[in-house]
Amino acid sequence: MRLLTSADLDDQIELDDDLVIEADAELVLPRLPAGAFDLIYIDPPFNTGATRRARRITVARDETAVRRGFGGRRYAATAVSDMSYADSFENYPTFLAPKLERARELLAGEGTLYVHLDYREAHYVKVALDEIFGRECFLNEIIWAYDYGAKPARRWPAKHDTILVYVRDPQRYQFDAQAVEREPYMAPGLVSAEQAARGKRPTDTWWHTIVPTNGSERTGYPTQKPEGVLRRIVAASSAPGGWCLDFFAGSGTLGAVAAELGRRYVLVDSNPEAIAVMRTRLGG
Repeated sequence: MRLLTSADLDDQIELDDDLVIEADAELVLPRLPAGAFDLIYIDPPFNTGATRRARRITVARDETAVRRGFGGRRYAATAVSDMSYADSFENYPTFLAPKLERARELLAGEGTLYVHLDYREAHYVKVALDEIFGRECFLNEIIWAYDYGAKPARRWPAKHDTILVYVRDPQRYQFDAQAVEREPYMAPGLVSAEQAARGKRPTDTWWHTIVPTNGSERTGYPTQKPEGVLRRIVAASSAPGGWCLDFFAGSGTLGAVAAELGRRYVLVDSNPEAIAVMRTRLGG
């Protein structure tokens, strides 16, 4: 894996190694070769209007500390990391549209774009994508459902994200259903024992937990997405040895999964904290 910064960017970025690039997407996207990517996945900021923060601590026994735990024992807490970013845009589709237009140009003829969004902006972004790609290039709306976090009493708790899927060419695009890990039937008694043992292909509704707070893949980065979700995307919509791009890379989950599945990757983010997490995670 090779690390680049904005100062290292030439007129054209050569895809000669896996890349992590610390720079604004606006600087990087024009310099990447058109038609080079099997898969582009982006998880842009969700425009919640809030500051997204992830804080990690460790605790140790300290009888002089204020924090009390089991049996009245006292513990001192030490912050290991405290990462945050502002998640607010006045006009979200306008913020995304130029990047989505360039993303279409970067896709190979059989390439696919996945845009990971929440309920606040998904419908606006779909309209923009229909204009940029054409409605005939819309492939799927994937619903990723989970059950974690606050559950307000005055409305239905929002426990899903939306992933919009568009292809460069609706007549020829990469989709390998056999490469995707199967999942258990929700009602195994309604199918044969052989079918139950084999499992079923995932539908467009994915039940998958978030990254557990004590999970081995957890980096502490705000909004980190689970590898299991990205594994389905990379397996289905890219070929072994093919190039994958994420220009809102965050914690680098796309890169971790691409490397595991034998794909190449380009990860772009302007946040130095994200770059530090990716370097640790990907061994750069």
